[in-house]
Amino acid sequence: MYRVSNIYVLAAFGTLGGGLFGFDVSSMSAWIGVDAYKKYFGYPDSNLQGGITASMSAGSFAGSILAGWLCDYLGRRRSLMVASWIWIVGAMVQCSAQNVTHLVAGRVVSGLAVGITSSQTPVYMSELAPARIRGRIVGVQQWSIEWGMLIMYLIAYGCAVGVEGPSAFRICWGIQAVPGLVLFIALLFFPESPRWLAGKERWEETLDTLALLHGNGDRTDPAVQLEFEEVQEAARIAHQAKDVSFLALFGPKIWKRTLCGVSVQVWQQLLGGNVAMYYVVYIFEMAGMTGNSSLYSAVIQYVIFVFTTGVMLPVIDRIGRRQLLLVGSVSAMAIHIIIASVMATKGHAVSSVNGNANLTWEIKGDAGKAVIAFSYIFTAVYGFTWAPAAWIYASEVFPLKYRAKGVGLSASGNWIFNFALAYFVSPAFHNIQWRTYIIFAVFCFVMTFHVFFLYPETAGRTLEEIDMVFDADVKPWRTNVIPNRFDEEIGRKVDGVKEDVDHKEVV
Repeated sequence: MYRVSNIYVLAAFGTLGGGLFGFDVSSMSAWIGVDAYKKYFGYPDSNLQGGITASMSAGSFAGSILAGWLCDYLGRRRSLMVASWIWIVGAMVQCSAQNVTHLVAGRVVSGLAVGITSSQTPVYMSELAPARIRGRIVGVQQWSIEWGMLIMYLIAYGCAVGVEGPSAFRICWGIQAVPGLVLFIALLFFPESPRWLAGKERWEETLDTLALLHGNGDRTDPAVQLEFEEVQEAARIAHQAKDVSFLALFGPKIWKRTLCGVSVQVWQQLLGGNVAMYYVVYIFEMAGMTGNSSLYSAVIQYVIFVFTTGVMLPVIDRIGRRQLLLVGSVSAMAIHIIIASVMATKGHAVSSVNGNANLTWEIKGDAGKAVIAFSYIFTAVYGFTWAPAAWIYASEVFPLKYRAKGVGLSASGNWIFNFALAYFVSPAFHNIQWRTYIIFAVFCFVMTFHVFFLYPETAGRTLEEIDMVFDADVKPWRTNVIPNRFDEEIGRKVDGVKEDVDHKEVV
């Protein structure tokens, strides 16, 4: 069967797994302020709405834990194909929801698929991509999430203003099945991960796949040969141990990597980005916007999100991971403090906002516009920094034999905190109002020190070379000075080929 070899085409379709995550985020955030949804499901209070929103994250947590085993057993490609069908089933269950329990069940099923795709798509892409552009390729995963958010939000907005009654949200939730079907069909033409093939000792297929991806089909290409040697060595080391359990991820030689992988995903949530996407309509309603104005203002936020990550991806490998994470956490902390200060000094408590009893704080006029402006700036900062960088970093830090389960565990950290925060923010806006932003500012302060002192730089290195970075006795803030052995050896091999050719010409 024909196999796609262009890495950008692989990234464009493969990262639809991330798009499923984005679709599910907007499929809820767009409806929490719409009367048709609130009336049909009995005007859920802040606690119930938090539970409905967080139910997808609960399913995703379970899916990400399952994903490591599934991905090691079936392979990267087939595990994503299984997730595609789970997603389609979840979309159908949501589309047919008759009550809150039915809706929650559908979101949990969809969450299982998102847990698998969100954790294993970065693994798959990182194992397909050449080292020099791995960051931008894996980063397309996050960009796909953002495109999913924007597209689904626009669909939801169109349904909300153009369709009456429950049909509005049913059409929206049913359309979610389409990207799942597209992903499944695309994966039929994708190659399997060469690292997974090597782990199964399928060496001819491994070399053929590396040649297809990195050498235009030429098995003798110097870059292909060098990467094949490194993949063989990594696979040899992997076979020296028995199958990896989750407890092995906390062993003496791997726990630092596990800490980096899991914590970068947890910190991404505690930065406040995805929660802002879930409850963006609430923020705009507190700032004085009503009805359609809050909905189309939210569209602007999603457009900013897509634009900023799209601008960052082409240059993300030249900047490095540490710098992006540090700039992002410091900037986000400042923005949270500014928003909290404006809301505290210019806002006031109310019994409800536009009839929404879940909201008990209001801020209007120029102060409200300032809150909206800084919400947009926060989205831009998040899109430039933590949104793409966290997924990339988590996919890079684990050796081959730990990678699928390690990234699965990392993603589970993302999802359990996504669940907690998705549930927490709705009651928080109701009970502690502007102080919610102070909590996120404190998280940003702590993560800044954690990243600086414990995260080595991984940009521009092969996945096998990153093993040496973690094993080297070098402080994390100095790991960028470690020579890039891959580039050096490629240069020597290419020079050797040129010298041989020159010698033959002379003779």
